Amino acid sequence: MLPMEEYFGKLELVYSFYGAMPTGVSLSETGRIFICFPKWGDDVRFTVAEIVEGRLQPYPNLETNTINPSNITMSFISVQSVIADGRGTLWVLDTAAPNFSEPIKGGAKLVAVDLNTNTIRKVYTFAEDVVLPTTYLNDVRFDFRVGKSGYAYITDSSSIGPGAIIVVNLENGNAFRRLNGANSTSPDPYFLPKVEGEILMNRNTDGSTSPFRLASDGIAISPDGKMLFFCPLTSRHLYSISTEALRDRTIPDFNLHYHVQYWGEKGASDGLITDAKGNVYAGDYENDSIRKILPNGIMETIAHDPRILWPDTFSIGPDQHLYVIVNQLHRQARFHYGKDMRQKPYSLLRIKIDELPAPTF
Repeated sequence: MLPMEEYFGKLELVYSFYGAMPTGVSLSETGRIFICFPKWGDDVRFTVAEIVEGRLQPYPNLETNTINPSNITMSFISVQSVIADGRGTLWVLDTAAPNFSEPIKGGAKLVAVDLNTNTIRKVYTFAEDVVLPTTYLNDVRFDFRVGKSGYAYITDSSSIGPGAIIVVNLENGNAFRRLNGANSTSPDPYFLPKVEGEILMNRNTDGSTSPFRLASDGIAISPDGKMLFFCPLTSRHLYSISTEALRDRTIPDFNLHYHVQYWGEKGASDGLITDAKGNVYAGDYENDSIRKILPNGIMETIAHDPRILWPDTFSIGPDQHLYVIVNQLHRQARFHYGKDMRQKPYSLLRIKIDELPAPTF
């Protein structure tokens, strides 16, 4: 028997998905688990779900998950991210862009769902200069300690337009784009992703190919809310910026990049998350790994496992576990000349980290 690559990190299987492909996971402060399924071609019966007694249930109900063309602001179209904020609200980020289409007008939104009553409490929609025809709303983080009602920070991970961080004042819904098309929110043009030993690129059914490019995707906020970490999906780089600078519109966008801090390479990541001590957790989809980046910049790998086939979104539960959706995104048909290489089930895994999630208030 010849020596083989070593794997480590004690991962537990939490849930197996035999239907549509999930992207997002979030645990509430009481341990409720929420999942989202964007409409990327699978048969998605509901785009937001809760795992209840080992089964997926549409959340908050099936009606909300059914597109109502006459009331698209109150129905979920294609949800990319769900975030429980630690104080009784589940935030739902609706791309309104099934199959990465142009967002349906008026459909892209951030929705606050009250976890006590399981009803929609507030909906934030976006102007056309915020959600562009090329926009793909990807992930969101919150800080309720600034302003009257707090702020949200959303990544635009467009594949053909400018990447950006969208800042939302939750008091009045005013939103604006920051770092629009900046290097830090854009795909790394020199990056060549390699997953499972093969180069990852768009491979179309007609035999044509093109580079895989996605802008700012992963996002995490420091425990004090003062620093935002972010990364483009097709890049190995980690960046941060002061949230105060992001909110300060007297700093013009062309000067804002001077406030961006570069943290170096962390591996190529989809999702990011921070714990209460300020550690950043990042997937490395090229190496089936999960990394932990300490506040001093030191990095360590906490899990390296062949089952980590594209670590997508992270959440830290009240049980001090790090949860991760593993969804084989790189095996989708669009990367393999139209042949779907994914193997069910997709999975929700967790690993004990002995840390609590970063507070938002």
